[in-house]
Amino acid sequence: MKIPDTLYYSNEHLWVSPSADGEWLAGISDYAQDLLGDIVFVDAPKPGAPLQAGTPCGLVESVKTGSDLHAPLNGTVTAVNSSLGDYPEQINDDCYKAWIFKFKPADAGDLSRLLSAEGYRSLLG
Repeated sequence: MKIPDTLYYSNEHLWVSPSADGEWLAGISDYAQDLLGDIVFVDAPKPGAPLQAGTPCGLVESVKTGSDLHAPLNGTVTAVNSSLGDYPEQINDDCYKAWIFKFKPADAGDLSRLLSAEGYRSLLG
């Protein structure tokens, strides 16, 4: 299982990649995609949608089950990865390249809800 050290993670198994332009990427972790199995559908939050940390903002469905996407931080969605509409299996191929949405956090300095890679490894046991 891959857990890149350069990313942050939520307790709900989303990864977050901060960027210098203020728009951060978010997607599901390798652990989550492995648990879900073959992903067949992604319902990403719409651009302009507000995010409230810890609350559902989208959905990922696999042949086995569906799982809510929970917002990693407060903020606003700025873009979605539209290629996932036709090719949701990209997440299984490389979940860290197949981001689901971009967002602008309300407070980029407040990472208290997120875990480092080491913290995420500890969460998974």
